[in-house]
Order: sequence, then structure tokens, then C-alpha cells
Amino acid sequence: MQTAHFKDIGLVEYKEAWDYQEKYFHKTLEIKSKNRRNNTDHATKNYLIFCEHPHVYTLGNSGNKENLLVNEDYLKSRGASFYKTNRGGDITYHGPGQIVGYPIFDLDNFFNDVGKYLRLLEESIILTMKSYGLNGERSEGETGVWLDVGTVNARKICALGVKTSRWVSMHGFAFNINTDLSYFENIIPCGINNKQVTSLEKELGKKINVDLVKKELKSNIELIFDLKLV
Repeated sequence: MQTAHFKDIGLVEYKEAWDYQEKYFHKTLEIKSKNRRNNTDHATKNYLIFCEHPHVYTLGNSGNKENLLVNEDYLKSRGASFYKTNRGGDITYHGPGQIVGYPIFDLDNFFNDVGKYLRLLEESIILTMKSYGLNGERSEGETGVWLDVGTVNARKICALGVKTSRWVSMHGFAFNINTDLSYFENIIPCGINNKQVTSLEKELGKKINVDLVKKELKSNIELIFDLKLV
């Protein structure tokens, strides 16, 4: 069984969390490079970061900035910032009341399959939703976790966007808990037209204890990935 070092860094600016990820990401890549050069086999570590961000929009490296529907002056008026990132996916929103998870996993420790990695992240969210009586689903051809897939009421509750290099991952998922969904009105979320966005709070009609969701989600990540968070 693998282990992963867990840390919840709380409410933190997006760039600060990005730099935090990069530190562990490049540290892992450096160990793998040294192993290759020196024909050694030093073990790499896995990490999982939880956090929340102040209002921010992020665009994936293949995303279209036209999916941001407002200008920078308007962003400032809403207390929001914007970053072009090196993750996959299109545009999304992060803000308070959202669980953002950043796994820095060496997939050589698990399996060499990025598609499987994404599906297992989704499964961790789906299991967590089930404990709240909600049926989370996948939507064919679209990453993330949804409700009522295939209907006019299809809505996304968790977005995914990752980067991998030499089987090391970074970036991750954003799970809407008590999120102010009005901020999604300023974008075409994930570049997908005519699809709604939702949250646990909206679906259940009440404020949710985020710490309890985090506890459940951590347990499900351990189960799905067969790892121990330390």
C-alpha cells in the first residue's frame, strides 16, 4: 500500500498554492531523474493538498480565453483574479466554499494510465456524494462529476484538470460545497455551453459542514487509490 503526505493549507491565493504544488512536483521529478542517471531506485513520495482559494478564474493550457465572458475591470469589481495555467481543461472558477484538491502523485507508484487516474478521482467524489444521498455520475467525453446526466437538468458539481510529466501529477479537482455559484455566470464553465453548475449546498438545500465532507473525501481517496494519508 502506498502512502501520501496530506496537508490542508486552508484559504490561500491561487498562485501561492500553485507554487506550493510545484515544489513537490519538481522535487519528485528530480528524484526520478537522478534514479535514471545513476541507475538507482530511491522511492518517491506522494502528496495530497486540500485548500480553498479566494475568487479566481483559471484557464487550462488548451483552453479558450473567450470562455471568460467579462473583462479584468469587472473581475476586480467582484474581487476576482485570473490565471492562465499549465493544467489540462478549459476555464473554471475557484472560490470560498469549495474543496480544491491537488494530488502530486507519482503514478509509477500506482499505474501508468492518466485516464484511469482521472476516473479514480471522479470515483472518490462520486462515493463522497453518495454518503449525502446524491447520485454523482460521469458524462461521456467530459471530465468531472455530474448529476442528471443526459437530461436538460444535467449539472456539474466537480471539475477536474490535471498536468502530468513523467507520470507525476499536479493540479486536480474542485468540488463545490457551499460555493457562490453566481461567479460561474461570468464564464462558460469548462468550455461547455448550456450546462448548469451546482453544489452540495444547492442540492441539499442547506449549508454543509465542509470539514465533514473533507473527512469523508479523504477516506474515499484512501479507499479508491489503496493508499494511506499521513
